[in-house]
Amino acid sequence: MTIDNQTIAKLAKLSSLEIDESKKEHLKEELAEIVNFVENLNEIDVSAVDATFTTLSGGQPMREDSVKGDEELSAHIMKHAPKSEDNYFIVSQIIE
Repeated sequence: MTIDNQTIAKLAKLSSLEIDESKKEHLKEELAEIVNFVENLNEIDVSAVDATFTTLSGGQPMREDSVKGDEELSAHIMKHAPKSEDNYFIVSQIIE
């Protein structure tokens, strides 16, 4: 996969970031290196590897799944949110 100006523009729009023109060329090179690294992972033979792996003997310890509400903390967070309504964050739409 090649990283071109169109790809950079799309990524900038999806991430809601402004990318300085002077940094685009360097960003294209870095993203191309990342993509090439990930593509190299496709060449690794994992047919003999189990689908799950853990370093913990006996598996993952389980705990009770319980809800802990803190109204004061929630109110503090919502008070400092740029936009909120009915205890929800309001964010700009980025996907058309």
